[in-house]
Amino acid sequence: MTGDVLTIRKLHLRPVVVPLRRPLVTRVVTIENAAFVLIDLETEQGVTGRSYLFGYSAPGIACLVPALKWLGDTMTGRILDPHTLFDDARKALTLMGHEGIAMMAVSGFDMACWDAYARAQDKPLAEVLGGTRDPIQAYNSNGLGLIDAGTAAKEAIELIAEGNFNAVKVRQGRETLEDDLAVFRAVREAVGPDVLLPVDFNQGLDVDEAIRRGQALDAEDVYWIEEPTRYDDWDGNARIAAAVETPIQNGENFYGPEGAARAIKAGALDYLMPDVERIGGVTGWLRTAKIAETAGIPVSSHLFPEFSAHCLAATPTRHWLEYTDWAAPLLAEPYPIIEGHIHIPERPGAGIEWNEDAVEKYAVNA
Repeated sequence: MTGDVLTIRKLHLRPVVVPLRRPLVTRVVTIENAAFVLIDLETEQGVTGRSYLFGYSAPGIACLVPALKWLGDTMTGRILDPHTLFDDARKALTLMGHEGIAMMAVSGFDMACWDAYARAQDKPLAEVLGGTRDPIQAYNSNGLGLIDAGTAAKEAIELIAEGNFNAVKVRQGRETLEDDLAVFRAVREAVGPDVLLPVDFNQGLDVDEAIRRGQALDAEDVYWIEEPTRYDDWDGNARIAAAVETPIQNGENFYGPEGAARAIKAGALDYLMPDVERIGGVTGWLRTAKIAETAGIPVSSHLFPEFSAHCLAATPTRHWLEYTDWAAPLLAEPYPIIEGHIHIPERPGAGIEWNEDAVEKYAVNA
């Protein structure tokens, strides 16, 4: 199929809900099950591009499916060229807005387009994007929610052992600063001084409280502070970044490259963390990576380790991959983690094939 022009035939969508090995308790939500929409973009030439979207809950994926169907119907019969289809897809849903559900649908469509495009060339997506398959440093984000200090210390050790990681993320945002510090210190004592420990407040604090807690954490050997307050409070995040010595990480809720550009211009972050579902899929990520490169901002990923690995491989200021195994039960061959690094397989495209037995087991109506 190398070099063949592809024509989009249809999008095939399958909603699924997968139980998490460890329920994740955060400041704003508790996630016990991961809800996904699996996307198969079929072409007339027989090449199928695959991607998935994370809807957080069954009602969430019920919101995503209609937008994806609308987009699929609009794009049927189009030549599959991801360099141009991204902007066309945004225009197709423009009356529904350029953020939220509309952008998520565009992102899922864009990822599937890039997967098919790379499969047709019989190359891993990373190489098509100009990157390599070098291992990418990852931290284990499969736990350490808002749990007690003793449980957190034990869980941190387990998370490190799962792939010989040297970084794990600690969720914060308990009722008091003292409670947060007690948990962080317990984790630090358990894992030792050489493990990196970023923390994540999941937008749970107001600006003044974020500054107070951030300044307290400055003395605790924290690697970064993630989303201390509302992600789109540019001025508030800029105040926090100016007042707190620990780097501020933001970006998992930015919609499109425009959000990243606004945040960087405002000085609202030190590190940038796009989510491939919100930033605009592969195309949105690549445009965002250029903005970050110009500003000299390190770029990490949020969720979606399979597509994120390929995107990070082509990111000049690549930093860390957030590793979660939430979708792993649905994959025929999950990506391997070796010595704390994710390894991109030699398979063409994003290397995703579904475990059809698991898909059938976890299927839901939406």
